[in-house]
Amino acid sequence: MPADMKALAADLAAETAVTRALVAGLDEAGWRTPTPAAGWDIADQISHLAYFDEVAVRSAVHPQQFQAELAATADAVDPDVIAARFHGRTGAELLSWFDTARADLLNTFKNLDPRARLPWFGPPMSAASSLTARIMETWAHTQDIADALGVTREPTPRLRHVAHIGVGARAFSYAARGQIPPDTPVRVELTAPDGQAWAWGPEDVANRVTGPALDFCLLVTQRRHRDDLALTVDGPAATEWMAIAQAFAGAPGPGRPRRANG
Repeated sequence: MPADMKALAADLAAETAVTRALVAGLDEAGWRTPTPAAGWDIADQISHLAYFDEVAVRSAVHPQQFQAELAATADAVDPDVIAARFHGRTGAELLSWFDTARADLLNTFKNLDPRARLPWFGPPMSAASSLTARIMETWAHTQDIADALGVTREPTPRLRHVAHIGVGARAFSYAARGQIPPDTPVRVELTAPDGQAWAWGPEDVANRVTGPALDFCLLVTQRRHRDDLALTVDGPAATEWMAIAQAFAGAPGPGRPRRANG
């Protein structure tokens, strides 16, 4: 059964509201608060989301233009280059841009065929996967903002989207490093915020990842070091994957250091 694009858009809108609530009241100094992403402040996190919202719309509406721009610009997906390009904008300018870009994204994607194939920086994705990836990106970058502000977010069932992208990106995690993914299946069993069980992969396999959904999402988005998380990882294939897991497109991320008080 095809994914419900309007339901996905509603979940992204809900995540967007969380993001916006954290930044809307910041003064200019607040926008320049450093985040755990090296060299990035809160303003950079919002410009990143706004920029890639616009790019996602272009991939859906003008795919040939998107592909031409990608071929012509080697650093098109370099997040540090993109962040530097917009670093001079004020917080008010960035929030306005984010609001406009996000509204355009939601209005565009909610009416797409969920099975439509869209070009992207990694492999092409379905429209449903592309919209799910925007949920993942929003959640991950908002985690950086929350950490910068010392805020703890309440986990929600929307984490399932993040976890789903993380599981689906297993092969890409290897490809991004020039490695061939193994054929060994891995079972992922997570406990949702409401106590429900979420699972991916065959039941009768030795390689497994189990634990809280929040912790899995923090790991695959590289927002926490594995040693700071309550995940149980069994088997060599699962261990290898969790060491390089990456839910986002682009070059391999550096991950995060272990917390001093971890």
